[in-house]
Amino acid sequence: MTEFVRLDVEGGIGTIRLDRPPMNAFNRQVQEELKAAAEEATRRADVRAVIVYGGEKVFAAGADIKEMAGLSYADMAPVARRLSACFGALSEVPKPTVAAITGYALGGGMEVALGCDRRVCGDNAKLGQPEILLGIIPGGGGTQRMARLIGPSRTKDLIYTGRMVEAKEALEIGLVDEVVPADEVYAAARRWAEQFVNGPAIALAAAKKAIDGGLDTDLRTGLDLEAELFAALFATDDRRIGMESFVAKGPGKAEFTGR
Repeated sequence: MTEFVRLDVEGGIGTIRLDRPPMNAFNRQVQEELKAAAEEATRRADVRAVIVYGGEKVFAAGADIKEMAGLSYADMAPVARRLSACFGALSEVPKPTVAAITGYALGGGMEVALGCDRRVCGDNAKLGQPEILLGIIPGGGGTQRMARLIGPSRTKDLIYTGRMVEAKEALEIGLVDEVVPADEVYAAARRWAEQFVNGPAIALAAAKKAIDGGLDTDLRTGLDLEAELFAALFATDDRRIGMESFVAKGPGKAEFTGR
């Protein structure tokens, strides 16, 4: 049983809850528990979409600096890729994922949010990658995922300065997708996730793989990946159900099975 991260499942939605007061700092244990929860959400057929949530006051304020302060290069070199894998674990879940952000999402917390498909934040949120102020850089995907999301120039501004952005600016630059009152963050994230509970799970996974995989390669290779995934969906029950329903009833009436 995990201590600081749990997966709660209700109505087809899995909520990965970060719970290490007061700031949900990511020590090594929390990092590993996060990865385990993401892997469990991937395996479970009753989870059709995923929310990651730090609670009403804070999302996650980053890595546990007290734990990291005494580490040397020799200590970090063998585990740096594992750290990246833990913070980026949500990006590997083949289902729609959304970060529900209240309060601070800094450092590793920001990197966890960047690994999600969507980010909903409260109007009290403060986001950023302040690692430069510690004499380091983001090590859990921040330099890569943020640049792909908001472009290199804005990413360099945030990472070079280490400054925090508030909800309004985060929305303006595309760092988050929706801003709502702080006490409505989880409900807003859940509304988004609920769209996919009865959706075509295999097609959603294929769409995610095509989009994310295409961003990591050239256009020609991305188009080939898309074509391969597109063709493979013709072997699914949901493709048959969706097309037959469209012909008989019009769009949006299909009752998918997820197979």
